[in-house]
Formats: sequence, C-alpha cells, structure tokens
Amino acid sequence: MDLKMNISELQIFLDTEFPQMAQEFEIVSISGSGEGALVLFNATEKHLRPGNTVSGPWMFALADLTAYIAVLSVLGPVAQAVTTNCSIDFMRRPDSGLLMCRAKILKLGRRLVIIDGRIFSEGSEELSAARFSMTYARP
Repeated sequence: MDLKMNISELQIFLDTEFPQMAQEFEIVSISGSGEGALVLFNATEKHLRPGNTVSGPWMFALADLTAYIAVLSVLGPVAQAVTTNCSIDFMRRPDSGLLMCRAKILKLGRRLVIIDGRIFSEGSEELSAARFSMTYARP
C-alpha cells in the first residue's frame, strides 16, 4: 500500500479536524508496507480509573485513533472514514506512563478497511495490555 499522507500531514489533519484529541497522542511512525501506524500516548493521572490503571475509554480512544491514522495514511485526508465495528480485549493492567499502540491494516477493501492492533507499555511490546480488531467504512 502506498502512503498518501506522511506524519506531519497527519498531525496537521488531526490538529484541524480533532483538536480536542490531537494533543493527547503522538504519531511515532507510519508504514504502507504492512506495519501500519504506531502511536504514543502518555497516560497521566487524568487518564486513570480507581486502581491506578489506565481507563478502558482512554485505551479505546488510543486504539481507535491509531487505526484511524493507519487508514488515513493510505487513503488520504478523508474525514468521513468512520469506525463501524470494534472488538477489544483488555489483557493486562497498564499503569500510568507511556503506552504505545500499533495498528496494522489487514484488508483495504472498496468499502471496508479491516485493522488489527495491540496496545502495550513502552519497552514491553511482547506483553500486550490490549488487542483489538476494528473495521472502518470508507466514504
């Protein structure tokens, strides 16, 4: 898959279209060669639930945004690409600090894009905090 947007173009798009979320996440890398997108999230006290673990809604936001970035990187700036399905398995309690999310496009169809991904603490990619499967509808 050829890339239609680079990291700086994606960041500008997010700053314009989703300013409320853009500052929460950092795009680390994108690749059209099957690796997809890698996004960093610094989970601070405001992102925690009781028990000192990152809340599920914030982990979902990280998964959804990373998948969206992977989709935009190969489709271009199409704000109307939307999540149509998501399944997420929370596997380990992530503590506050740096979380990373890797999303890989499994299928780029005419109408749907299928994405698979994982969330993990920085430095321990082999120990996933969550895994997800997401489907996006193309406009």
